[in-house]
Amino acid sequence: MSARVKQNAAVVNSPAVHALRLRPLRDEDEAAFTAAHRAMAAEGFTFGLGYEPGRPWGTYLQEQEDHRHGRSLPARHVPGTFLVAEVAGEIVGRTSIRFRLNDFLAERGGHIGYGVLPQHRRRGYATEILRQSLIIARAAGVGRVLVTCDEDNIGSRAVIESCGGVLDSMVTVDGEHPVLRFWIG
Repeated sequence: MSARVKQNAAVVNSPAVHALRLRPLRDEDEAAFTAAHRAMAAEGFTFGLGYEPGRPWGTYLQEQEDHRHGRSLPARHVPGTFLVAEVAGEIVGRTSIRFRLNDFLAERGGHIGYGVLPQHRRRGYATEILRQSLIIARAAGVGRVLVTCDEDNIGSRAVIESCGGVLDSMVTVDGEHPVLRFWIG
């Protein structure tokens, strides 16, 4: 076994990874959430889907609850759930699980979108977030799950493949960065 494989196995089997839990946002998460949103925005990644700084936190929480139940959905949105990934009381990442696909999601977004905060990467959290997200998607009736990543995101590709993702295609729309599409059966 190579040193790299041993290192990856140690990370995935670490107690911290097994302590990771996905959960809905709470009233007391506002400060940690907004810090996470700013950190990921600096990298061009949206942490809080539909979140706008300065909006009342309670309004955002209600919108997330509505989305989970398919109520008051904005145009181009589908029912789904937004969950944060927590380890030892600290938010380390997030997932967005869509219960069905529209045209955009079928091409570029997929059923699951996840992210790990920069200071928490390379600890196996992304794999555990995706693994738990797959369980939630299947419990909601999603059979085959589409997950996508940018072509140059080697880490995310490895995570998707480690969770059973099989490359289906690569799409490029309007000169944007190519996106890889994986199905997890």
